[in-house]
Amino acid sequence: MATARSTRSDVSKQILEHATRLFAAHGFVGASLRDIAKAVGIRKPSLLYHYPSKDELRRRVLEQMLAHWNETVPRLLKAATSGQEQFEAIATETVNFFVADPDRARLLLREMLDRPDEMRPLVEAHVQPWTKIMCDYITKGREQGRVHADIDPEIYVAHMINLVVCGVAMLDTFAALTPGGGAPDQHAATQRHVKELLRVARAALFIDPALRLDAEFESPSSPSK
Repeated sequence: MATARSTRSDVSKQILEHATRLFAAHGFVGASLRDIAKAVGIRKPSLLYHYPSKDELRRRVLEQMLAHWNETVPRLLKAATSGQEQFEAIATETVNFFVADPDRARLLLREMLDRPDEMRPLVEAHVQPWTKIMCDYITKGREQGRVHADIDPEIYVAHMINLVVCGVAMLDTFAALTPGGGAPDQHAATQRHVKELLRVARAALFIDPALRLDAEFESPSSPSK
């Protein structure tokens, strides 16, 4: 039997999930608390019990999404046995995270465009720590001759994040550029985009293709919405 605490936790999680979806689809202004509550199957006062205001709900949605990396990146780096494996693990995890739920990418893109001043401190708190680790790895690789000497680590990482977020957020629109394209379904089309995205990221970074891992991206079982 579910306890009261676990029930509250489940409801809170559902609120965050539906808020992510509706904020991504309609924007912060366009998605009302009433709509989010209805999607969860509760009344607005019940939603406000968990999240006292719409601004608080928005902040929690974004913090939960961005905080994922502070927990995930150290684990991936610890498990990898080489610099190349570290790159592959983090790059693939980043793509997997957004492809598994494209609303995450759509919401981040909306928020970065609509409220850059509010997003900046969140990015500094939750994204900058792990991107610094990646920049340190790239700098070391540059010194060892494994990556291009003229690469700018900070700008490279920023561009790759932008490429993933924007690419996944607009995947449905970009599908118009590859009509048919040999992809029998949306799942296969998503894999095509993802594999090319990772290929571009590797090619832009490493000097010798032989140094790159030939890791295959395994797309989540649930295709993009």
